[in-house]
This record gives sequence, structure tokens and C-alpha cells, in this order.
Amino acid sequence: MTRSKIVAAALVVALTALAGCSAGESVDVDGGSTAGGSTGGTLTAAIGGEPDQLDPHKTSAYYSFQVLENVYDTLVEPDADLKMGPALATKWTTSSDQLTWTFTLREGARFSDGSPLTAQDVVYSYRRIIDEKLNAAYKFATVKTVTAPDPATVVVTLTAPTPNLLANLGGFKGVAIVQKANVESGAIKTRPMGSGPFTVASYTSGDTIKLTRNDAYWGPKPKLDGVTFTFVKDPTVALQNLRGGEAQWTDNLPPQQVPTLKEDGAVTVATTPSTDYWYLALNEARKPYDDVNVRRAVAFALDREAITKAAKFGQATANQTAIPKGSSWYYEYAPYRHDPDQARQLLGGAGVSSRTMDLMVTSEYPETVTAAQVIAAQLKDVGITVKIRTLDFAQWLDEQGKGNFDAFLLGWLGNIDPDEFYYAQHRTGGTFNFHKYSNPTVDTLLDQARTQTDEAARKQTYERAAKQIVDDASYIYLYNPDVVQGWSRKVTGYQVRSDRAIRFRDVALNR
Repeated sequence: MTRSKIVAAALVVALTALAGCSAGESVDVDGGSTAGGSTGGTLTAAIGGEPDQLDPHKTSAYYSFQVLENVYDTLVEPDADLKMGPALATKWTTSSDQLTWTFTLREGARFSDGSPLTAQDVVYSYRRIIDEKLNAAYKFATVKTVTAPDPATVVVTLTAPTPNLLANLGGFKGVAIVQKANVESGAIKTRPMGSGPFTVASYTSGDTIKLTRNDAYWGPKPKLDGVTFTFVKDPTVALQNLRGGEAQWTDNLPPQQVPTLKEDGAVTVATTPSTDYWYLALNEARKPYDDVNVRRAVAFALDREAITKAAKFGQATANQTAIPKGSSWYYEYAPYRHDPDQARQLLGGAGVSSRTMDLMVTSEYPETVTAAQVIAAQLKDVGITVKIRTLDFAQWLDEQGKGNFDAFLLGWLGNIDPDEFYYAQHRTGGTFNFHKYSNPTVDTLLDQARTQTDEAARKQTYERAAKQIVDDASYIYLYNPDVVQGWSRKVTGYQVRSDRAIRFRDVALNR
């Protein structure tokens, strides 16, 4: 499931280092903090659903990460171009064999309760993810040790060169640096203690999460007094709230109204291509979906352009692979066409003449409901009757984890490195491989690509893996959506990011 993460920066980054440093490379940025002016005011952000929890290491919900992006820090973080730069670490070096990375922490970093954030907190956070096998544990597969030789230094040793290590350590807030006492008290689920620009002041289930400015923040102090997140499932209501001044920001706009909203200028609406993908997954632990020809039949039965148009109204691009066309990692491969006759032939060859499919969607992502309705009509044409099961997101996650579905629709959000598009979802036993796909060839390719330092060779390996994943219809990819967000004309300093990281640290609200 998505997590998912993740263009205003809190500091000027003089370097845009790629996720893998070359042997012996050193990176250093003067990261001194400066006091920023405060214009005050509380911004209300209307998001499409409620977080399942606020523990960054245990949630996989994008709604959670929308909040947590403003509460926590990572060792490094992506800049506007998704190149990894400094955050809690201001400097790092790699050994000549690329197996030892040494990070120097920022002076003066503190949790929002005023307690110092030290190298031991980094060690604790990473060991928690690894030892408890939490959601991001797969990102630490090559990590051998994490140590703190002194309060300002973190040393990470690896079992193999890892070209995407920086993306693994900072690509999204699922690898945030947490406070041990906050974890052990259990408060982290609803009152997390981070070192980011804001801190959670209150969480009223079903209503709001209120953040206040963290005056202990190491970077320029936020201009806002606070941010209030409200949970608004209906895009029409979110837009009404934005127009009426009840909210000053939302990413839950009715897609069919986006062109008009851009033209009328009453609110600011901005779009940018995302790094996300949306897909249909079939449960390979259940017959007949364990048969690749049945899965391929479903892929041939679908008209992706029609699905994309209905779900996103032109705010997405149909794609048969995961990585969007704007990425240097894009692989052009589209073996499926809308061909109901081919779908029927494959189903007949598999001994499936008719079938009822349980398709699980969630009301908190309305586009899955819309897409499911189109998919149901298309599959009916090849003899598959779709029963759409609409759940709230907490129920959806529970059913997904239990494997209680024939199929589900959802998206992966905020991906940066190609490993994030494929490994946890398609590696045998992967953390998010809920559909139980397994192919030894894909396993070998995904393992190999994780440690390849030659970028051209690594790209070829991922292309071979992607081809096999698509041929096997592990995921039936549908489209890459645009990021679409709107905000009041009173808001300044906000920019849309392709990784969907919602950063309010540089935002001002003109009252």
C-alpha cells in the first residue's frame, strides 16, 4: 500500500547529490539555521481522509504522511527535483568500497519537547524498523550495522554497495527519526514527538489534527502559528470549503472541475506530473487468479484510456508499467491492448467461462470507486461479474493484510528510486506483496538491481524486471496521475511537489 510521502525547502541546498555517492565522495553543506519571521495565523488543510495512526514507522497511509511530513525529519530529504540533500545530517562521506557511510548530524537539532536529538536517536529509529520488521524494513536489507561513535556521528555499514541508500534513508517520513520515550509511552500513535517544523497539539478522531509551530525547530521558524488538518472525503465539499474560506488548502478537488478552476482564478490550482501509479491487483493465492492467463485475460479486457478518463478527467496518463514517462527510469512497454476477444480466448483456455470477482475499493480514495465501476462494465463483457466492495480505509487495510479479496484497486504514491516501484510489491514475501506474486526470475533481478552501482546497467536490470512483472500481470497498471492541489489566494510560499510531500514550513497566510 501506499505510503507514500512525499517545493518549498527549509534551507538552500548547494548540492543535488544523486542517491548513490561515488567511491570516497564527500558531501558538505553549511546548514546553519536562521530565524524566520512569523506572520501568524493557522492554515486549515482539507485532506481526503483520516490517518490510521501517526506512528511514521507503522503507518502506510498517505493521509498519515500528509500530516507527518510537517512533524518529523529524516537524515536526508529530497529536494524539489527529488535529489537527496541534507536534513538532520549536514555532511556524509562514503568509503572507497562504498560499504561504510558516515553522517554528521546538524548542531542544535531537538525534538519538539526541547530534548536533544542525537546520533543515538538515529540508531534507535533504524534498529526499531529493522528489528521489529516494520513497514520500511526492506529499505535496510543491505544494512549491516548502525552505530553512534559520538552524539553527532552516525555510521552505517553495508553488506553490499547500495546506490539508493540516501533515498532509503530519507525518501519519505516512514524512516523518520523518532524519540524513544515517545514510542515506549505509546503516545506516538496520536501525539508523535518529532523534530520537524510543527508539533501535534491535538488529535480529535473523526474531526481534526491540529499542529502548532515547533519553536525548537532547527531550521527557519515557520511563519504559520499552526496547521489544522480536516478530513473531507467528498471533493465537492472540500472545494466548497476552500471557496468559502473554511479551508485554505486541499488536494481533494473534483477532477472534472480542475480546468475551470484554473481559469476562473478565484483560488490557486496547480498541477504537476507525479511519481505515483495506480493499479489493479489480483489475489494469486486464490483460484483462478493463480493462473497467469487469467490475469492476462483481465489485462486485455481493460480499456485503460476509458478508466483513466473516468477516474481522473484528463489529470492522468494511462500507462502499462509503473514508472511515469517523465522519469529517466521510464520503460516503454505496452503489451496489452483493449481486446475482449483475446481476453475471452485466454479465459477459455484456462477453463474459466464465467466468474464472480470481489473487487475491494475504499471510499477515502473516490477514484478507486469510479475506476471500479468502469472496470466492472468492461469485465462483464468477457464473462466476469464484478462485485464492488466499498470499505473505509481502516477496514480496507485490514482486509488487504488478511488477504481477504479477489482483487483490489489502489495506488503507490511518492516513489523516487525504481526500487520503490517494484521491490516490496513484487519480491517473493515482500512487505507489500499482499497479492502473493512470486517469480524467481523477478526476485533475482530485483535483488541484483539493489546493489548495482552502474546506473545504465541498473536501468537495464529494472527494465527486465518490469517486463516480466507486466507479462505476469502481477499488477495490472492503469495510469500515472498528476498531482492536483488548490489553495486560497491568501496563501504564499507553497509549491506542488511531484512526490506529493505536503510541506507547510515555508508557507505564509496573509490575513
